[in-house]
Amino acid sequence: MGDIEAPESTAAPQAAIRALLPDKAFVTSRKGQLLIAEVALCFITFICFVASSAAAFVTAPLVEFLMAFFLLFAYSTKFNERFKGFHWPLMDFLRCVSASIIYFIISIIAVSRYTDAASKAAGVFGFVATIVFALDFYVIFNDLANFLKQGGDSTEPPQTDEDSDSDSD
Repeated sequence: MGDIEAPESTAAPQAAIRALLPDKAFVTSRKGQLLIAEVALCFITFICFVASSAAAFVTAPLVEFLMAFFLLFAYSTKFNERFKGFHWPLMDFLRCVSASIIYFIISIIAVSRYTDAASKAAGVFGFVATIVFALDFYVIFNDLANFLKQGGDSTEPPQTDEDSDSDSD
């Protein structure tokens, strides 16, 4: 009689593990690819700063890595849909704006003040991360602007260019 219940008991752990795996549709989307690039660049920059003489800047890449990894996990497992109290795109926008500014500043300092190769590499990867974060906040800003143009109603179809070009004086 214990054998009959054995297949049911293995189905629950498989469902729990599958819930932790990222959604393939999100990972292949533009937002998913940007978040994966941010996580990878933050980690590489963190490792470069750890190995360099500019170790004072190690905190910024670590914090940005953790925040980008959390948002990648939240978006890919649809964790964000369970918590409606947060405005996730706005939180993501503020994260990207602050990260691009911080990465730009520490990259300039790492390249100009420090002479070791690890600091220079951290600066170069920091500049690339700045571009990726800036691209991400540009995409988020356009999505938020389109959302606000529609009046905040996601069920309403977006306006076409033909509607805005008409002269109805």
